[in-house]
Amino acid sequence: MDTNLPSLVPTAGRGKYRHHPLDFKRALVELSLQPGASVARIAREHGVNANQVFSWRRLYQQGQLGQASARVDGLVPVTVRMEPPNEATTPSGSIVIEAGAVRVQVEGRVDVAVLTAVLERVLK
Repeated sequence: MDTNLPSLVPTAGRGKYRHHPLDFKRALVELSLQPGASVARIAREHGVNANQVFSWRRLYQQGQLGQASARVDGLVPVTVRMEPPNEATTPSGSIVIEAGAVRVQVEGRVDVAVLTAVLERVLK
């Protein structure tokens, strides 16, 4: 006696995969990175799954969604780390500024005018 019976419930395929343009992905990711933004709400409003937006965010942060916008609206997060002074060396510091896919690291003594010009160019 044969025990392999055909399925009585029709199975539907997954359907076609939707391929979103890079501009669409970047736009959604940049919306989701705004302060107070809800990834679930943004995803729902644009007809995609929230998990997909989180995946795109990872790719965006790794620089895999093409050229990211360097424009930053609002405040930029800053971390201050105090290090004990070392009297054997001249005073120096380190600043790391991250805005989207752009990262600026400044070490040692810096000319204020040069740093200002660099930041104005990068954060435009």
